[in-house]
Amino acid sequence: MQKIRSGTLAALLLGSIFTPSLSLAAPADSDAIREAALKDDVAWNFTEGLTTEVGPRPAGTPQEARARDWAVAKLKALGFSNVRAEPYTMPVWLRGRDEARILSPFPQNLVLAALGNSGSTSDKGIEGEIVYFPSIDALEAAPAASLKGKIAFVDHGMGATQDGSSYGYYGAARRQGPSIASKKGAIAILIRSIGTDHHRVPHTGVQMWADGATPIPAAALSVPDAEQLVRIVKRGEPVKVHLTLTSRMLKDQPSGNVIAEIPGSDPAAGVVVAACHLDSWDQGTGAIDDATGCGIAAASALQVAKAGQPRRTIRVLMAGAEEVGGDGARAYFKAHGAERHALAMESDFGADRVWRVDFKLPQGHDDLAKRIAVALAPLGVGAGRQEAGGGADIAPLVKAGVPVIDLQQDGTRYFDLHHTPDDTLDKVDPEQLRQNVAAWAVTLNLVANASESMSAN
Repeated sequence: MQKIRSGTLAALLLGSIFTPSLSLAAPADSDAIREAALKDDVAWNFTEGLTTEVGPRPAGTPQEARARDWAVAKLKALGFSNVRAEPYTMPVWLRGRDEARILSPFPQNLVLAALGNSGSTSDKGIEGEIVYFPSIDALEAAPAASLKGKIAFVDHGMGATQDGSSYGYYGAARRQGPSIASKKGAIAILIRSIGTDHHRVPHTGVQMWADGATPIPAAALSVPDAEQLVRIVKRGEPVKVHLTLTSRMLKDQPSGNVIAEIPGSDPAAGVVVAACHLDSWDQGTGAIDDATGCGIAAASALQVAKAGQPRRTIRVLMAGAEEVGGDGARAYFKAHGAERHALAMESDFGADRVWRVDFKLPQGHDDLAKRIAVALAPLGVGAGRQEAGGGADIAPLVKAGVPVIDLQQDGTRYFDLHHTPDDTLDKVDPEQLRQNVAAWAVTLNLVANASESMSAN
């Protein structure tokens, strides 16, 4: 990728979105930080170590506890200050056996994975007739009690988008589908995986039971298996399935967030939070979701420190539980919400290149946004027109009004891997990972050293 070194040329690339004057060009140290970050392997080494030495780390389990211990030791070794784990407790859902078989009309096995918080069958499983729904909307429109004794099947295929925007709509089949099916009398629900691949690996993910919904077994079929089931259903004969999904729920299990800091020179200027999450689903090793995010946050904070002590403290937040409902974010806000937060950022969308920056800054901070946009332009990052929204690990901070910047990663292939056994280290592109670190480093540097007053409180 050709790098643009001139602030003037970088500004021209921003076109009609920003028209900064030369006085707003990125300060000289942005060039040095960017170039150093593009040669930095801290994020790769962090990702490789966490996925190799810990592996899968479901929230609230002994594996997640090992991840906390590993991260604390790693961050101390990297030179961070005030490194600690902050414990809390949470309910934990544990997977058992995930098995399914079509009994008739064409007997064959199906590949699937239970969804988080799924109800459990007995060890012997259950049997039922499939009722097909082409979308979540069709399931919602089904008459009350129309699924009594049946197994709902929602075929709700998602397409790939660069910004991942289709996940919100299509993900409803996973998030709300089980509760809707339960309230209509279903004994179980199968959904087409919320994913964009055609590999025979299912995508798991959490769903929360709505008030009044009785938990039922809920699972995602791999995309090829969902398509196979659709073809069988369309043959016109009743389809009967045997389903075994065993799981259990545990109360008050230990979890915890990991905190590390680059102390600032002016405590009154507030804290800049760089967030990610340590936990992962149990099927893969959680490389893109979200070991890379934690590597990016740590590596970029260190790049700022190497350039000199920042004005504001940079606090790396590695949430211990995000995948199952954001327990880590809530615990952080309970412990630190009253502190002065200048800004929050989160990396939790893989490690492919950053292509766009979005802002939600206080009024009167356009110049800061322009300086950041100029510094990011040499990395091929454009300034977006959408308001930044953050992610699950900083959601309570954003809701409380803390300013936020989103460095949007290319999500074209993210949902090929998301929540599957394929989420492994070999899917991480080291060059694109370094580009993420560079984008984060110049952004954190400019925010942490900005003269502007920033905070929600």
